[in-house]
Amino acid sequence: MQLTGKQKAALLLTILDPATAAQLLKGLGTEDIQEIAMELAQIDAAGLHSAARQMEVAKEFCRSLKHKEGQGFTIRGFLNEMLVNIVGREAAEEIQSEVKDLAQKKDPFIDIRSANTDELVLALEGQHIQTIAVVLSELPSRKSQEVLSLLDKEAQTEAVRKMTNLEMVSSRVRRRIASTVYERLKTFKGETLPEGREQTLRKLAIVLSGLRRDLRDRLLGDIKEFDEETASMVRNLMVTWDDIPSIADRSLQDFMRSVESNKLAVALHGADEVIMGKIRSNISERAAASLDEEVSLMGEPSEEEVLDARDEVVIPLREANERGELRFTGR
Repeated sequence: MQLTGKQKAALLLTILDPATAAQLLKGLGTEDIQEIAMELAQIDAAGLHSAARQMEVAKEFCRSLKHKEGQGFTIRGFLNEMLVNIVGREAAEEIQSEVKDLAQKKDPFIDIRSANTDELVLALEGQHIQTIAVVLSELPSRKSQEVLSLLDKEAQTEAVRKMTNLEMVSSRVRRRIASTVYERLKTFKGETLPEGREQTLRKLAIVLSGLRRDLRDRLLGDIKEFDEETASMVRNLMVTWDDIPSIADRSLQDFMRSVESNKLAVALHGADEVIMGKIRSNISERAAASLDEEVSLMGEPSEEEVLDARDEVVIPLREANERGELRFTGR
């Protein structure tokens, strides 16, 4: 999305520390400060703030400017501190209140975009399909994907179908939808979705994997008598792709030899850097060279292909764990 001049100016301020930004703005009037504050609020709500965008803006304004990203930075915290430094706490609170009102009038979905995924799913549960479709269309694409994936199948299908024909929804209806959903969001503030079955079984799997082998197998046998599918899931969840960093180096080295380089190349596509580093540090130079060659020749794998490949990489580790031969350094 192309940034406007005002958005670029506002985003440039976020590269500076609040005290320096305050000094630059001290000569401005209250209305100008409100306008910049509103641009910052909208950048935050629309998900436009990122280190990459900051660098783009910084280079555009001054090629010699060096970017320094502060840890734990949030636009809201920066804005609050900047305003307090300029006009004092009491006046800053008044400006913030006015900015919020102005921002909501200009964009009624601004507060909805700042809600987390779990809160949004809970707030949309049981809502009219048009409401769900409009809210999804107003969210940043990544958050919209996350919310959509957590809705029930019927709502997913109907919402996607409705999103293809939203041009007939008037601005008045959109504002009413935003108001309704925002009020519901208030009741779900801080709420989280219930754990999924896989998350619950994963916890059980980790508990069982820490027991003596004979006790572990006996308890798994008890589960199998009750539900064979659940017992199989628990066994598989004892060792997953995400466990690779916690596997002892020697154990990993022994079993990585059996993994084909073409399969490993697919499995490592888009992998976490920690997992990638762990694997690369535990394969031979020859295997690493073969892996690099496969990566250079490989096309873009689908998500399903990546997940299948990762599951194949983990199979020998699961088998070793079954035999009590896999060693962990901690999870």
